[in-house]
Amino acid sequence: MIKSKHIILMLVLVASISGCGIYNFTGGDVGTAKTFQVNYFQNYASQNPGSTFEPGMDRDFTLALQDLILNQTSLDLVKSNGDLLYEGEIVEYRISPMTATSQQTAAQNRLSIGVNVRFFNNTKEDVDFEQRFSFFYDYPANSQLASVKDEAHQVIFERITQDIFNKSLADW
Repeated sequence: MIKSKHIILMLVLVASISGCGIYNFTGGDVGTAKTFQVNYFQNYASQNPGSTFEPGMDRDFTLALQDLILNQTSLDLVKSNGDLLYEGEIVEYRISPMTATSQQTAAQNRLSIGVNVRFFNNTKEDVDFEQRFSFFYDYPANSQLASVKDEAHQVIFERITQDIFNKSLADW
């Protein structure tokens, strides 16, 4: 009786392990694509009312998107003629007060970043899109943005790039 339980347990274990071989934990479906291309995301945030310009953010965002796709797929990054093409621009970089104190001063500020993305899949029809992605980071009003900027950018870029990945390759 105990031996048959061990055999059944081993069969279930082997079946579940072999089933994981085709599962992709990131959920990315690259289809027949072998390469991807991420064009430089220009920073046009300062052209929108209320937004400011943050030097170097365009480079940092472009690299963050490239790194995420490299880490979550088996695609190769190319400079031109990619099977998958990501391009766009940073359209918002805004700091705004969020909550007030009893003295009617800001208790918390919010950094918001918005990115317009165009995605083209040259191996599959009807999946191209253009969409705006945005996220925010709240920080205490008594802190200067410079003291939290690196962490804020990391949190916001991580969320926006994952949302772009999910929309383009995970069908979420």
